[in-house]
Amino acid sequence: MKKLPSFLKNKYLLTLAGFCIWMVFFDDRDVITTHFRYKKELRQLEESKEYYQGQLTATRAELDKLQTDPALLEKYAREKYRMKRDNEDLFVVPSTDNQYPEE
Repeated sequence: MKKLPSFLKNKYLLTLAGFCIWMVFFDDRDVITTHFRYKKELRQLEESKEYYQGQLTATRAELDKLQTDPALLEKYAREKYRMKRDNEDLFVVPSTDNQYPEE
């Protein structure tokens, strides 16, 4: 024990070193696992960002078309929101998809 360097005899330094080793390698929130988890989450967020930017571009293009073409605006309102003129009756016909469940 006399041949050990003095810094290896310091109980505070040994405790700090043990704590650091535990936090880096053995804890469930260790540095390595957390790094890969955050990297994966960042990749997923970037993919969703690209998706939503594409959706935003498509929605803006559709909005521009709707603002310039009144016939398209009327068609969109009739199909999407089931709007009608005052002198019309609206009949909603259910879709044939999934009308009868397959056995």
